[in-house]
Amino acid sequence: MNDSSTAGSLRFGVIGVGIIGRQHVARLLSDASPATLIALADANPEAARTVAEENGVEASASVEELLGRDDIDVVVIAVPSGLHADVTIDALDAGKHVFLEKPIEVTVEASDRIREAEQRSGKILSIASQRRFAAENQFLKTLVSEGKLGRLTSATVEVPLWRSQEYYDSGAWRGTWKLDGGGALMNQGVHLVDLALWLLGDVEELFAFTGLLAHERIEVEDTVTATARLRSGAQLTFQATTAAYGKLPIRVSLMGDAGSIVTESERVIHFHSRDGLELPEFEAVDIMLEQHLDFVDAVQNEHAPLVTSADARAAVAFIEAVYESGRTGKPVRPAELPVRA
Repeated sequence: MNDSSTAGSLRFGVIGVGIIGRQHVARLLSDASPATLIALADANPEAARTVAEENGVEASASVEELLGRDDIDVVVIAVPSGLHADVTIDALDAGKHVFLEKPIEVTVEASDRIREAEQRSGKILSIASQRRFAAENQFLKTLVSEGKLGRLTSATVEVPLWRSQEYYDSGAWRGTWKLDGGGALMNQGVHLVDLALWLLGDVEELFAFTGLLAHERIEVEDTVTATARLRSGAQLTFQATTAAYGKLPIRVSLMGDAGSIVTESERVIHFHSRDGLELPEFEAVDIMLEQHLDFVDAVQNEHAPLVTSADARAAVAFIEAVYESGRTGKPVRPAELPVRA
């Protein structure tokens, strides 16, 4: 929606107009969005002006100027991952609700600083994790929550992606610990980490191998394999890579003593139930738009969004534990949430 005079609609600003930021702009301007896009900002003011002109909205001269505007209620933040804390804390302290691109940050420590700002601001914060909103993944959640697979015993997640050397060479921040926070797992695999934790619950302990096997001139891993023991007793194997040439599907398998289900790129390819449950028909949805609508509803009706900061922090804690295990060769327990006042 692009009508700043629309009564009652939430007024948005977008910070960061790269590839992902532009995708958020498109959703905010779609007919399905109940929100209004007011202005854009970027560390590169010329980029902000260009995208703003293309979409018929305003460009603020700086991030600080955008956060100081009284006609913006909510900001979408789509800057490099290692810059999330500073921009998000400033936005929350400025009294804005925040929709933040994944991951919440690149360390647990920075994630906790964001959550402290969220608590003191009283504003709604959600983090991009749109795979939860696919109809097939909603079905997986229902199966697990209602015990339709019996006792869940094991799960596997495979994220076999390809990123060329040119991809990493295209930006000085790509493949750095400071701004990317990691490689195949933190940058690409975090969506599936969130999905796995949402479906399976907390991790008790994990062990991992990480490696840089097919790329050069980057600091982070392009291949990682982790095994984890969940607090439920179930076991998880998680594999992610950006060194799998070809178009391989992302695969999720859940196995229990009363049923099993396997998806490939959100399409169910196997489902077997001891109780004879039938597979429903699934409707294709724009998962980024669905999360946008969930967030708008949470802000307007003052309730928690489906993806909370605690959820996003748990994903970073898992990834941080994987990297520590990969460095030390020892099993690691993910950092637990601190007690909040």
